[in-house]
Amino acid sequence: MDFQLNSVPLLSRIGADRADQVRTDTDAAIAGWPNAALLRLDSRNQVMVADGKVLLGQASKLADKPPLDAVFLGRLEDGRHVWAVRGPLESPEDPEIKAEVADLRRAGQLFDDVGAQLVSAAAALLNWHASSRFSSIDGSPTKPVRAGWARINPVTGHEEFPRIDPAIICLVHDGGDRAVLARQTVWPARMFSLLAGFVEAGESFETCVAREIYEEIGLTVSDIRYLGSQPWPFPRSLMIGFHAVADPAQPFAFNDGEIAEAEWFTRDEIRAALQVGDWSSDSESRLLLPGSVSIARVIVESWAYAG
Repeated sequence: MDFQLNSVPLLSRIGADRADQVRTDTDAAIAGWPNAALLRLDSRNQVMVADGKVLLGQASKLADKPPLDAVFLGRLEDGRHVWAVRGPLESPEDPEIKAEVADLRRAGQLFDDVGAQLVSAAAALLNWHASSRFSSIDGSPTKPVRAGWARINPVTGHEEFPRIDPAIICLVHDGGDRAVLARQTVWPARMFSLLAGFVEAGESFETCVAREIYEEIGLTVSDIRYLGSQPWPFPRSLMIGFHAVADPAQPFAFNDGEIAEAEWFTRDEIRAALQVGDWSSDSESRLLLPGSVSIARVIVESWAYAG
């Protein structure tokens, strides 16, 4: 069977205008700073959220111009620029606003499209800066440029850009009403998801799908088809979604030690698991599935309700 995603993954939705032209227009960046909004991420990539919206402060209270360690995220619908910095979170000045600390990875349901995009981009950029302070060529200290979208070696002029690690994620099914879900060795019992893995050098996405599934559970797959993608800035991945067909008669073989168990589940069993919630549920269901922030959830839902 063939199917498509029934919704756009949360972190792939279009929120704010990325306004990439501002990154190299210093005058525009400085001119927009006095009215700009500021997003703060703490050391754990947490932010303040209220009523589904990420709380944004006033950039001008931080400094009179964009600091070197601030990253430009884009432009809001009202035209304001948005920047992000790493630092302690601040409670809203208005005591009537009931805000909470939220982690995009674990509480994606709290974020609207704009907030999800801003936090996703901010986490990816700030994580990259934290681990890329020295040139990969000669080890020289580098400094941020392009409003946080690159780093430059002041001596040689060599620029480096944010690194993204592509990874595939795949739902394996039998072409009918059964699909494979697996549990990693580090996950608690009953927590299952799709199979995933990083793309190796010199490897296509489709080749990676076939290799990873064989390495992880010993199945040979065919009819590999693309579904969609999602940024996953934890710390810097891009998830590329697929589905593929395998024969349930093949025995499982856990070749690389990452998977503790795998099982063929029926469409009805997966639909029932979707109804009880996700990994955070206190349900006694024998199958718990990923939360709404992950493309894994969207793929599973799309397959489960396609038939």
